Amino acid sequence: MTGPAFDHRYVEGSQAEPVLLLLHGTGGSPDDILVLGKELSPSSTMIAPAGPVSENGAARWFRRLAEGVFDVEDVIVRAGELAEFVESAREHYGLAGRRLVAAGFSNGANIAAAVALLRPDVLSEVMLFSAMSPLPEPPAGDLAESRVFLANGRHDPMAPLDSSERLVRTFRERGAEVTEYWHPGGHQITVDGLEAAKEWLGD
Repeated sequence: MTGPAFDHRYVEGSQAEPVLLLLHGTGGSPDDILVLGKELSPSSTMIAPAGPVSENGAARWFRRLAEGVFDVEDVIVRAGELAEFVESAREHYGLAGRRLVAAGFSNGANIAAAVALLRPDVLSEVMLFSAMSPLPEPPAGDLAESRVFLANGRHDPMAPLDSSERLVRTFRERGAEVTEYWHPGGHQITVDGLEAAKEWLGD
């Protein structure tokens, strides 16, 4: 059996805890985002792939045309690739039937949101930190089985408030259950935001 296509880190954990799919931000790495996973659910099984796109040497999940301007066609293609990776990893590591939750920061949160919108059959629970809307016109699918946690700063220069609020509306309009946590800061994960995420994950 061939393994999942993306370079990734895999950490075996407790069967009793959800599997975490951990998605790093621009310039991050699987090792970086594993730290977030350990904060959210220390005993979970964790899968942390590396973003396949290089922007001046910095790993990303999809191309962008400028700061905050995404290559939408590439977002759609890369979301499909990540969905295929998740399916392959589930089979490879024997995770069929287990609850799987994605947690992403910044660019990692944006690709998680894109997969949740485009492939809810693969990814129906996401924790989005410092996310913005990745798709201007996402499909009008039924996301009634989906759960979304979003933690963003109200003064985030890299994830503008209007785009983040539009992402929340997009999920709600399609029937997803959305929990919002807003902090007064910028492009960061706060201690209180982590606590709110852990509480959501345990629901």
